[in-house]
Amino acid sequence: MIENKKVLILGMAKSGYEVAKLIANSNNNITITDIKDQNKEQIKELEKLNINFIKTNEPEKILDESYDILIKNPAVFPFHPCVKKARDLNIPVINEMEVAYHYINKPIKIIGVTGSNGKTTTVTLINEVLKSAGISVKLGGNIGTPLSKIVSTLEENDILLLEISDHQLIDMNDFKTDISVLTNLCPTHLDYHGSYENYKNVKKKIFNHHTNSDIAIINAANYDSLNLTQDILSKKIYFNNENNYILNDKIYIDNKPVIDTSEIILKGTHNYENILATFLVAQILNIDFTYVIEVLKKFKGVEHRIEFVKNINGVTYYNDSKSTNPTATITALKSFAGNIHLILGGMDRNQDFRDLTPYKSKIKCIYAIGEVRNRIIEYAEKENICVHDFVTLEEAMKDIINNVKEGDIVLLSPASASWDQYLRFEDRGEEFKRIVNQTK
Repeated sequence: MIENKKVLILGMAKSGYEVAKLIANSNNNITITDIKDQNKEQIKELEKLNINFIKTNEPEKILDESYDILIKNPAVFPFHPCVKKARDLNIPVINEMEVAYHYINKPIKIIGVTGSNGKTTTVTLINEVLKSAGISVKLGGNIGTPLSKIVSTLEENDILLLEISDHQLIDMNDFKTDISVLTNLCPTHLDYHGSYENYKNVKKKIFNHHTNSDIAIINAANYDSLNLTQDILSKKIYFNNENNYILNDKIYIDNKPVIDTSEIILKGTHNYENILATFLVAQILNIDFTYVIEVLKKFKGVEHRIEFVKNINGVTYYNDSKSTNPTATITALKSFAGNIHLILGGMDRNQDFRDLTPYKSKIKCIYAIGEVRNRIIEYAEKENICVHDFVTLEEAMKDIINNVKEGDIVLLSPASASWDQYLRFEDRGEEFKRIVNQTK
């Protein structure tokens, strides 16, 4: 717990706001900084708790040796000048989840899910299964609810289920799970971590402090996941291996078929892998598979993940705004036979669009948007793929709506982060859905 400390919170958003309230009543001197104006009611609430908010582009000028702790918002890059200054001054840099972990004072079980792709769907499926089985579960983390908001609601023997991103793991020290799920690994967020090697090592921190009493669920078909976890001390349970796999339209656990894929609303190999991981979590917790099957027959997927939006005059529109790297977009492309109008682009993070080449026959045309669009255009022209250049999603959609034909698919799967034009990928997806739903 943090007591009698001078604390600088770098970046507000949900996590900064909640962690400030969590530590406010322990005689701490707290300042929050952000580059943007914040909700006025929240600022008033913080002021009543004697928490100071400062809007500034240069928080490093506020930080000095008098501070004891820097709590960094996950969106803030690790080489931000304020973070660098804190390290130079030997001021500990941690994040909201790490802080909140130390406020858990009841015996609970923690399940953490991470991975380059699929973590939100996996954690959502696990949550639905646990609820269906009547188990008390609290869901949070990267999926939207900060742990700082949850800790006061935890009861003895609850399951705390957390989606944990690399942006959160990077500033973890003492945080520990009882069960960790690693869905897969692929090169992404390299601008944030500097290299793929750094990124992988950060992801490995989800197994921090594990012993053979703790469990790691790992994708055996993903080489990087397999290689990264060779030396972890956890008890390892694998999916996509000789015991737990997908074969002939059936999902097998311990070499026994548990469900036919025709009974599952979610489609695509990537989703079946998420389902395998979910079955394994249920097995570990001694949950009857009937609860998993019941969920799978009803679960339509997670918003912004290959989300069906609407069919207009025989043209189907899908929102896959969560696809922030080429590997995720490949997953989306695999889900369709062809005739895809692909909206691609966003923040330039040195992503390699050449990974899409094996699937270019499925693409009718690419609509390049955002900061990275010039590189997309260069790629598409080299591959002889039809490509159009637009700055914004709205501009692209006007062109698409006028050119699509019956049987076509319009897919927003940007292979790029949204931060060049949007605060969150959800905002990008919501704009896409708004435009589609207003189309006649």
